[in-house]
Amino acid sequence: MNINKLPALRPVLIGLLGSAGAAGLVHADPLLLNRQLALGIDATGIVGTYKVDGPIDKHNEFFQSLGTNGRSCSTCHLADQAMSFTPAHAQLLYAETRGADPLFASVDGANCPEVAAKNRAGHSLLLNNGLIRIPMAVPPNAQYSISVVHDPYGCALRIDPGTKVLTASVYRRPLPTANVSFLSAVMFDGRETLQPLSSEATFEANLRTDLVHQALDATLNHAQASVTPSDAQLNSIVDFELALFAGQIWDNQAGLLGDGGASGGPINLSGELYYPGINDTLGADPNGIAFNPVSMTLYSAWENAGAARRADYRPNARAEIAAGEKLFNSAPMTISNVRGLNDNAALNKPTTFAGTCATCHDTPNIGHHSLPLPLDIGVGHTSNPSFEPDPIVVAAVKQLSEPDLPVFLISGCPNPFNAGQAESFYTTDPGKALFSGNCADFNRVKGPILRGLAARAPYFHNGAAANLRELVNFYNQRFQMSLSEQQKTELVAFLNSL
Repeated sequence: MNINKLPALRPVLIGLLGSAGAAGLVHADPLLLNRQLALGIDATGIVGTYKVDGPIDKHNEFFQSLGTNGRSCSTCHLADQAMSFTPAHAQLLYAETRGADPLFASVDGANCPEVAAKNRAGHSLLLNNGLIRIPMAVPPNAQYSISVVHDPYGCALRIDPGTKVLTASVYRRPLPTANVSFLSAVMFDGRETLQPLSSEATFEANLRTDLVHQALDATLNHAQASVTPSDAQLNSIVDFELALFAGQIWDNQAGLLGDGGASGGPINLSGELYYPGINDTLGADPNGIAFNPVSMTLYSAWENAGAARRADYRPNARAEIAAGEKLFNSAPMTISNVRGLNDNAALNKPTTFAGTCATCHDTPNIGHHSLPLPLDIGVGHTSNPSFEPDPIVVAAVKQLSEPDLPVFLISGCPNPFNAGQAESFYTTDPGKALFSGNCADFNRVKGPILRGLAARAPYFHNGAAANLRELVNFYNQRFQMSLSEQQKTELVAFLNSL
């Protein structure tokens, strides 16, 4: 949706909210008029992207083409889609432009780089799952060997004609360019985290350094720039990103998500306390504060909402969201065979242990891990039992709408859960190991910030969960949660409210 047209959403909002709900939006009206709050309609309500320091200015370099293929940052990061983009957006754009829009540039907008713009089938991963191809050079000193056993598009692993380096193609969702002031790692595999984001004393300076480098790499690679952007241009992009906060602002069933004592929505999000290590699961909070599994408290005021019966109120839906939040904080999981946790010395390398959603999503009311902790929860595995030995992972991945991705065979690594044993395993995305070259990093990717989920399906780094119900079904199976159908509904309602 064109940001210039976002003020036109106000009549739509009033029609959705009714007079009482519209009155509740009075505080946001100046922000709408000032174009400081951009709104977009999604499947369950309305998402808001809030810029804390002034209007969303389309003259910013974020919206300018600094490369040779017509792309800008805003090609893949849209305010009405929580600063990412959806397959539905891509499909509409492809139909309107017959594949000529810069989003479909063959460098990474197609399944393989030689695919022509008019070859719709050759853009299936972007169109169906919102995936961008990420060509990754295999580190020459990697501790492992890599081969491909399933190559549906013909470019999974080959010598790059330009660099002459062995390169693997993996396919990932674009992470939102909002809420970046909370990051503990930049990119799914952390490859743009040049300076660590683990100390409050250096956090702001290091985050800027990392984001500037990410903007540089995106311009040179995704936008195929022939001229290196200036420091002023890169810092303008980063200034814009650091000021953005995205989150669901309105739920079609529950109404305003900041009403009735709740603190949902992007404006409230912009004021959330954050520092590296806050509420760290592994006990590394720099202030010595013990981990609190109640990491989400946005809707605690709605816990008894179902008892209310007012005509302008949505009590049952609000109570459902609050119940889902309680499940997020407390529903037990059995955590096993997770690289980054079950092989973690800080946890004494437990074979299994009990946890909750907050074990990995510990940052209060934000939802990622407040220190770098990339994990392999099994999403990058395959449901083919010939390739995956863990039956729990097989059953979990079968809950998803897996795209047809290349499958790689990784050889020469030790088994992280059985010391002294070698292991060969299969993966659709080696994760951080494809960047670091280390066996210990295989399949490990960061858990992204959870805010604005409703506007940016599909989910997981590879777009394997078509919706939040599939995502919850995956977790329920993968970690033996034994959720009832009602509990799944409540948890989905909560996740949609973020």
